[in-house]
Amino acid sequence: MSALSGIAKLMAIDAICLLKARRDRACDTKDWDLYASLHAPDHVSENGDYGRWTSTAEMMLYVPKSMRNLTTLHQSHTPDITFETATTARGIWAMEGMSFWQQDSEDHWFQAFGHYFESYEVRGGRWLFTSRKLTYYHTRKSEGAIFPPKID
Repeated sequence: MSALSGIAKLMAIDAICLLKARRDRACDTKDWDLYASLHAPDHVSENGDYGRWTSTAEMMLYVPKSMRNLTTLHQSHTPDITFETATTARGIWAMEGMSFWQQDSEDHWFQAFGHYFESYEVRGGRWLFTSRKLTYYHTRKSEGAIFPPKID
């Protein structure tokens, strides 16, 4: 039996989908206050490009710096959300990400396809990210591109 059912389950799925949409938009628009607010303080994030962060505070030391000179487009698709309890869930999202930047006065790009593996929890009456792991299955980049660009 599922931890949630009926309308309560649909409402929780919708809330998690909105959480994910806001995360992608905050990342692409560099709205770092919104981005941080979507994550629990003890959020753990693993991104093959940049390593592992064990708190939202640590993540926020690096994400804005790593994206300072990038224009990004994050797309998350086909959510597969399962509920462990009425207030905890896991999700898998297919993803495509594009990054654009200048390197040695030339335009460069990086494209990735893969999945986000995430967990969520209701805290303070709203769903928040508690973990995220990004796994790429296929990547490509412009000739000569160094990705990820070095963090200053």
